This record gives sequence, structure tokens and C-alpha cells, in this order.
Amino acid sequence: MPVVLCFGDSNTHGSHPARVGQVGSRFDRETRWPGAMAAELGPDWYVIEEGLGGRTTVHDDPEVGVNKNGETALLPILESHKPIDLIIIMLGTNDLKKRFDVPGHDIAKSVGKLAGIALNSGHAAKALLVCPPLVVERGPMAEMFTGAEQRGASLPARLAQMAADIGTGYLDANTMICVDPVDGVHFDAAAHKLLGQTIATRVQAMMNEENGQ
Repeated sequence: MPVVLCFGDSNTHGSHPARVGQVGSRFDRETRWPGAMAAELGPDWYVIEEGLGGRTTVHDDPEVGVNKNGETALLPILESHKPIDLIIIMLGTNDLKKRFDVPGHDIAKSVGKLAGIALNSGHAAKALLVCPPLVVERGPMAEMFTGAEQRGASLPARLAQMAADIGTGYLDANTMICVDPVDGVHFDAAAHKLLGQTIATRVQAMMNEENGQ
């Protein structure tokens, strides 16, 4: 049974697009994109969700804690779930917060670093990098993400190049979904379903390549 690990932030956790005063709620397991992907793949696959709200690629968050650093969390997670046939990394959204002030080029390098950790650990055989839908500065999170639209504009191209350079799979979520303008960061149930189904197709193709099919 192939094992797929989904490593991401609140959009992998399934957080609802939030209006002012709404925090912490999430879609149910079947609605979240890893659940939609699992349904598409079928019962012969094992899909593990590892989504954490606020998770960055490699940064300690000075406001909400070091536990949001994806780099420090990744290796223990890999060791907990090994062996893993494929890890899907969809991170970078929180790096676009004003407090970090990093451009798409640096975010792509950080995602590449995470993929390297996973592949060099001996616990994950393959990696798929997914560029998250880009932030728009709207709603209650706009101030937190001031400048994110400009900083993130280059991320799809930069991440595609990073995937090519290190030999991983790549998928740009922006080609199929977008964030909900309610908060400019998270996406709705229909987008979760479409993303999960699309990633499932890509995952199946990557595993078929490995098996020579």
C-alpha cells in the first residue's frame, strides 16, 4: 500500500476562509484536499495529513512560536510515518507574511531545502512540490500579509524551477484554484475538492513512473 504524506499549513489543515472574528474552524476530513485526494486514489492508498495553521518553510515565528517552523518539524514527522513513498509539500503562504518579508525566490529555496531533507533522510522516496494559491490582500488578514501579492508573484515560476533543479514533481495550484477573497489566504470547499482530485492524478502518474508503467 503506497504511503503519501501531505506536509503543509492551514490550507492542508483545512481552515475555513475567515471573516472578522472567525478563527480556528476547519472543513471535515472528507472535504479537505488530502481527504479528497484519498477518495480519488481509493482504499489501496494510505494518505497522512500533516497540516498546521501558520506553518512556515524554515522560519521561527516571533509572534506565535517556534513550533510553526516546518524545517524543525519535518524530520520527526518523517521518522514517525516512515517508510513514505511520496511526500507532498505545499508551503510558502505564511512566509509571505509581512513579518518575514521574503520574496518568492527565497521561499522556493526554502521549499527545496525541505524536499532535500525529506529525500536525504531515507524515509521518503519521492517528493511533489505544490505551489499554493497566491495570497491576495483582502479581508481581516490583509494587514498581516501587506505586500504579499508583490512578494509572491514570482513564486510559481521560482518553485517550478526549483523542482526541475532538484528532480522532484511539481504542480501549480494557481492553474486550477484561487484563494477566497473573504480572507485572501484560504480556499473554499469546491477548491479543496478540485485540488485533491488533481493532485491525486499527479501522484498516480509519479508512482506509475517509478513502477515503469
